[in-house]
Amino acid sequence: MGYNDFGEFYYAHGALGEAFKSYVRTRDYCTTSKHIIQMCSSAILVSIEMGQFTHVTSYVNKAEQTPESLEPSILPKLRCAAGLSYLEAKKYKLAARKFLEVGQELGNSYSDVIAPQDVATYGGLCALASFDRTELKNKVIDNINFRNFLELVPEVRELINDFYSSHYASCLEYLGNLKQNLLLDIHLHDHVGMLYDQIRNKALIQYTLPFVSVDLRMMADAFKTSIAGLEKELEALITDNQIQARIDSHNKILYARHADQRNATFQRVLQTGSEFDQDVRSTLLRKNLLKHEYNLKASRKL
Repeated sequence: MGYNDFGEFYYAHGALGEAFKSYVRTRDYCTTSKHIIQMCSSAILVSIEMGQFTHVTSYVNKAEQTPESLEPSILPKLRCAAGLSYLEAKKYKLAARKFLEVGQELGNSYSDVIAPQDVATYGGLCALASFDRTELKNKVIDNINFRNFLELVPEVRELINDFYSSHYASCLEYLGNLKQNLLLDIHLHDHVGMLYDQIRNKALIQYTLPFVSVDLRMMADAFKTSIAGLEKELEALITDNQIQARIDSHNKILYARHADQRNATFQRVLQTGSEFDQDVRSTLLRKNLLKHEYNLKASRKL
């Protein structure tokens, strides 16, 4: 209790390093699982404020090792902390999964660190940047628990639905309107550029995927951009091998290079047949050598 009081005193006065040391020292005096949870929660709170997210991950894992003492109000906080840690490490898919697991019990109880609106924003943007269409549908749009968080931020809800419905111009417009506020966000400001680039690239890839050829003029109009700018974006994606296509710059058409499935299947069948034939011949040769006792023994040098 004394170390906890010291920790609270140092924390209130902004001496975060001393507060962290005081909270960690309570570990030697923890006699119950509840004490361990309290120690981990305090250490996590101070570590987040210090920006020491390696400590956050460590103490979240330690707290989760005592599940019998985890109260319903504690678990959402641990998932939020783990999500922030993955976000800081640029592991957006893992961050999205943690934010999507946060329950409604969170409420405003963790407002010192994260608000329910932030859970919706961070989880939604990380999911858009890292999930495929199936995951986006199953884990975000059809997720009743997370839908309650999205209701708090209608712009994020709408841009996710627009992205899934292939209304990319509307989706990117919502993202543009949110950008200035997100650049001021204490946790998200360093990741806005990367998340936006990944979301835009995914939109470009999904737009081209179903077609054999795409008119760049129509595509530029759909994405509210210039043809020249769109060509540069597509060139970068083709170079990174994210889009299998080639660009006809003269006629402004993108031609997809879809693999010939029929030919590929025949090639695999022929290869499998050749390997089987070789295995059978090797087996027959081995059997005949054994049958005629034609075994060659290596001579040993004395």
